[in-house]
Amino acid sequence: MTFATLRALHAVIGTAIDDIERVYRERSQDYPVDYPSLDEPYYGTAQHTPQEELVESLKDDPAVVTASMRIVAACAQLSATVNKPWLGLMEDMLWPHLSAAIGFLETANIVEILREAGPGGLHVQEIHRSVLELRANLKTAAAADAVPLTAAHLGHILRLLVAGHYLREVKPDMFANNRMSSYLDTGKTLAQLREAPDKKYDNTDGVAAYVAVITNFDLHSGSPAEPAEAPSVAPFNLAFNTGLGYFSWLELPENAGRLARFARGMVGSRQFEAKDQILQGFSWADLPQDSVLVDVGGGIGSQSILVAQAHPHIHVVVEDREHVVASAASAWGPQHAHLFDPASGRMSWRARDFFEPWPALVLPALGRVDAPAVFLLRMILHNWNDEHCRRRVPFVVLILRHLRAAAGAHTTLLLGDILLQSSCNLDNAKDAEAKKAGDGVSTTLPLVVPDDSESEFPPLKLGVESITAHFADILMTGLFNGKERTVDEMAALTLSAGWKIVEVRRSPGSIVCYTTAVPV
Repeated sequence: MTFATLRALHAVIGTAIDDIERVYRERSQDYPVDYPSLDEPYYGTAQHTPQEELVESLKDDPAVVTASMRIVAACAQLSATVNKPWLGLMEDMLWPHLSAAIGFLETANIVEILREAGPGGLHVQEIHRSVLELRANLKTAAAADAVPLTAAHLGHILRLLVAGHYLREVKPDMFANNRMSSYLDTGKTLAQLREAPDKKYDNTDGVAAYVAVITNFDLHSGSPAEPAEAPSVAPFNLAFNTGLGYFSWLELPENAGRLARFARGMVGSRQFEAKDQILQGFSWADLPQDSVLVDVGGGIGSQSILVAQAHPHIHVVVEDREHVVASAASAWGPQHAHLFDPASGRMSWRARDFFEPWPALVLPALGRVDAPAVFLLRMILHNWNDEHCRRRVPFVVLILRHLRAAAGAHTTLLLGDILLQSSCNLDNAKDAEAKKAGDGVSTTLPLVVPDDSESEFPPLKLGVESITAHFADILMTGLFNGKERTVDEMAALTLSAGWKIVEVRRSPGSIVCYTTAVPV
């Protein structure tokens, strides 16, 4: 039946393209547009025509997102079926080289160099010259790099990126940005990068910073120490020869640049979600006037700031470590100054250790707040596993129990986390309801998904379109000895700390779910 499966997958792709084309046709009556080309860069910080803005906005349309995910999954399954096994095996094993090349592309400022060069591109010799010039301005750059980068080396790296669809080679040895590489653009000019290379990620969307966080771990030889927070030794501790937990390690004086980059990178992590998903992940409008949202471990407030912008009746307080809080407001630049005005109380920060009991808030606009309306934990719980290790209570449970002790009768816990799906075909009778929901999670909890996610595609296996969640799972293991969880694992975890999950919301195109829990 393999030919039938191949043709069925081909039909899935064709139908999905029809769905996308229909949306573009129906939504572009005033400005007829085509689907964006992979060859054409799109710089988020540039000025765009109404047609260009429409093209970009339509990619976030739920129907387009859902159809796009089907195409990605079906193409990957077709490729895995028909590719020569040896070639498929080699591609999968050697994939880290592409990851390293993407990290180099970002760190070497090549996207910004090519942006200024324009659509005609730039010769590899000129790219090489600009890369070395900008490198020389870095305070952290060694007087002489251990392995000198030649133009020949650079050309080979750039061609790997072309093969991975991250650049174009417009002529022999002439390279230009495409849509994929332009996504990493910070908008900074080369003059700005020369003058203040340490400000590269300031006031950006955080995508480039997140790439740097994930791909650019230059090894650091630290002194082994007793872990301050890590529940157990992770591969990170072995690689960096340190007994410190990842966040304590970031706060070392020599890692100040890494810490700032990490904070901005968390803004980029919004891209794990559908656009503004947090605004649909909870019924914010139903909260009473002057309700308080506490973003626990929220960094610079990369997600909760969206709530502050959209809902003026909510006061947002972001809690994190003192080193993060000290520079949080300034990291945003002047664009959100009206939210940070102490008189309004719209958004503020306070330093707190979430392994300690939650202390009452005192806000200038409200006075003492003994219990907030909402505790938000976004991308926090996956940093910790469920093992007891040195403490009688697992670290992750301790975090949740402190919040439960501080909760009022109407306090809600909102968790923004990846929930892992099943990777099997959902054709078992007992999974019929899960199949209808379009997701592999347990049906013991209410899962809210849009109606347009309910179509069934029998030959389509959950794979590449959800593999990012599984990559993130392994990444958490490597950095923290943590993990992503299934919905059942999350339900058991929260219940052990006195919280009962009552709803899970997921948007098309997102691997993050917003899970609502109430005190029990």
